[in-house]
Amino acid sequence: MSEDGKEAFLERWSRMKREQPAKEADHSALADAKPEKPAAPLPPVEQLKPESDFAPFMAPKVDPVLRRAALKKLFGDAHFNVPDAFEPYSADFTQGEAIPARMLEAINRARDLAVKGPETVAEEKRLAEASENAKPSEASEKPAQEHVDVPGRQDA
Repeated sequence: MSEDGKEAFLERWSRMKREQPAKEADHSALADAKPEKPAAPLPPVEQLKPESDFAPFMAPKVDPVLRRAALKKLFGDAHFNVPDAFEPYSADFTQGEAIPARMLEAINRARDLAVKGPETVAEEKRLAEASENAKPSEASEKPAQEHVDVPGRQDA
């Protein structure tokens, strides 16, 4: 780069870095010389209404706590507090109607058919009907099993 008579990048950067404090000093002297316009007094937050002018509270020199209080007052109005009907998550689905018993049975039947298969469901239904139709004397004649093997349970 220096072949063309241009200043090398790092040399130029270093020179500009050294000159920068002098320029900043000139700007700070000008800023001190300008009289600052006195800020208009802000109205109390308690007296604000949705029709009030909230622009003074958005100035950069306003305390963030005061700005936040003004925004809470503005958005606490009922106009801004209405949920949008087209917003997918704005409805409250925590308090709903219970599923009717017939519909719940149909859902469970469909789940069983999808998970277990139609043959298994038909076999379970046949066994359930057979156990309901069994005579009570036949059930008492069967010997009770002393030990039932349950998966995941330790034998004692």
